[in-house]
Amino acid sequence: MEVASIIRRTEQLLQQLVLWREKHVSDKQFTLLLSLFVGFFSAVAAFVLHWIIHQIEHLLTSGFRIESINWLYFVWPVVGIFLTMLFVKYIVKDNISHGITRILYAISEKQSHLKRHHCWSSVIASAITIGFGGSVGAEAPIVLTGSAIGSNLGQLFHLDRQKLMLLVGCGASAAIAAVFNAPIAGLVFTLEVLMIDLTMASLLPILIACVTAVCFSYIFSGGDTLFNLHLDGSWEMDRVPAYILLGIFGGLLSWYFIRMMTASENIFHRLNNHPWAELILGGIVLSTLIFLFPSLYGEGYSSINILLNSNSEEEWNSLLNNSLFYGRDNMLIAYIALVLLTKVFATSATNGGGGCGGTFAPSLFIGAFGGFLFARLWNIHQVGVYIPEKNFTMLGMTAVMAGVMHAPLTGIFLIAELTGGYQMFIPLMIVSISAYLTIIVFEPHSIYGMQLAREGKLITHHTDHSILTLMSLKSIIDRNYMPVRPDMKLGSLVHALSRSEQNVLPVVDDGGKLLGEIDLGKLRHIVFRTELYNHFTVGQLMSEPPAILGINDPMESVMHKFDATNALVLPVVDIDGLLQGYITRSHLYNTYRQLVADFSAE
Repeated sequence: MEVASIIRRTEQLLQQLVLWREKHVSDKQFTLLLSLFVGFFSAVAAFVLHWIIHQIEHLLTSGFRIESINWLYFVWPVVGIFLTMLFVKYIVKDNISHGITRILYAISEKQSHLKRHHCWSSVIASAITIGFGGSVGAEAPIVLTGSAIGSNLGQLFHLDRQKLMLLVGCGASAAIAAVFNAPIAGLVFTLEVLMIDLTMASLLPILIACVTAVCFSYIFSGGDTLFNLHLDGSWEMDRVPAYILLGIFGGLLSWYFIRMMTASENIFHRLNNHPWAELILGGIVLSTLIFLFPSLYGEGYSSINILLNSNSEEEWNSLLNNSLFYGRDNMLIAYIALVLLTKVFATSATNGGGGCGGTFAPSLFIGAFGGFLFARLWNIHQVGVYIPEKNFTMLGMTAVMAGVMHAPLTGIFLIAELTGGYQMFIPLMIVSISAYLTIIVFEPHSIYGMQLAREGKLITHHTDHSILTLMSLKSIIDRNYMPVRPDMKLGSLVHALSRSEQNVLPVVDDGGKLLGEIDLGKLRHIVFRTELYNHFTVGQLMSEPPAILGINDPMESVMHKFDATNALVLPVVDIDGLLQGYITRSHLYNTYRQLVADFSAE
């Protein structure tokens, strides 16, 4: 009773706070305040996640000898996936994978509502997965966590959909800013990947969230950065051809990554009803790859730092530690190429087997290894002017990130802020643009938006398309209709029409399946002829609707059918043909105009 009383009292206080806020503080002012809290909590989540990952990884691998293979690489990744699967199945009891895709889906289909457990579940699940060796990234789970914090704070104080979307963007931006100490990259990430338009109304809250997250991240971590890079000279004009070719190479790597990831995930999707089969397959693939190539263990940032910071062959050869390749320095290029090609399978096996993580870090990993491999092969074969391998490692990260995420600006600013390579801005832009122009030839959408784009549910910067995506067909259906049966006599139909407010009545069978419709406008010549009331039935008088809408049709298709038929009202049916209701042209366009006004409001 005491607990129930406390909960009830808390709810009352919260309700009073909400009422006071609505009366004294405007939504715009309150959004600015909430963005600060979103930035703080996102920084806390990022710090906690990486701290847990490092503690688990140190506990499990600190005793490994660098000069020999370690059989525990066969064990720990499987244990991590298994523990994550148990956590998700018995504690979370919900799907928490594909974090950024889940955010995009929430924005387009759920009015920016993310579930409460997303504020913590992804942190714990991904910490277990990555700490035990899962070859995925922590960034997507943190982005989902930050966005969920923003969404739930907005829901708590009853903010409208536009403000909720903005707070979701604040959370995502703050998460990127906190993880990488890169506030500008956080802002640009939300603009490019989440497709939240940058207006004066959205700029300030997102910046507040990003700066707050970075400040607290510095407080928590002492200013340590993920990568340390000392550039090997500045950029030179005679290296521009190499920059362009690296961008094209990075775009092709992005295409390989997206296609292989999709194909691998499809294999695991076929085992959705057999979680133990998923675990066994994912565990075998992941453990085998990590045993052969220990660089695939976890996020892989230590391997990236080796490529970025090494100044001698001896230091670069440290990548071969703990592997079958140890001591075979002449195999470094082959090792890097094999790791580059197998990373995507390790990532998909981690998530497909039941783990939790994102593709952000794998993109950076593949980019770094690809950039180093490109530079090393270029210099070995003396294709042209010498190119610094450390610099091209950094540029490769930009290329693959720009390609995989379809976010060239994010790639430029993230790598520049992350590595301190601001003097390489021109090469970063050349590489990023080249990679993006290459990938869009093969893939029109990012790895996060592919599925949603196929379903017509992806928010874009095209305002009309975005408004239609945000509209919900189910929310504008008029379910107040009067169905009639095909065997009904004309006299009974006239009586039904006199009691109906609609000019169109659906004709359905006993199971509710739509057979046709009665349009009053087409029957005016006989409805007043009483001598015909017993001579005609509804089945004889009904006509085909101008078009039929499916309950899952995208709004663009709905708009197209109204325009093509010039109809005033159209029926909506489910996948079995059962009538769900009607949509009127006036209601559809009124809702559209209202959303345009809300979407454009500053």
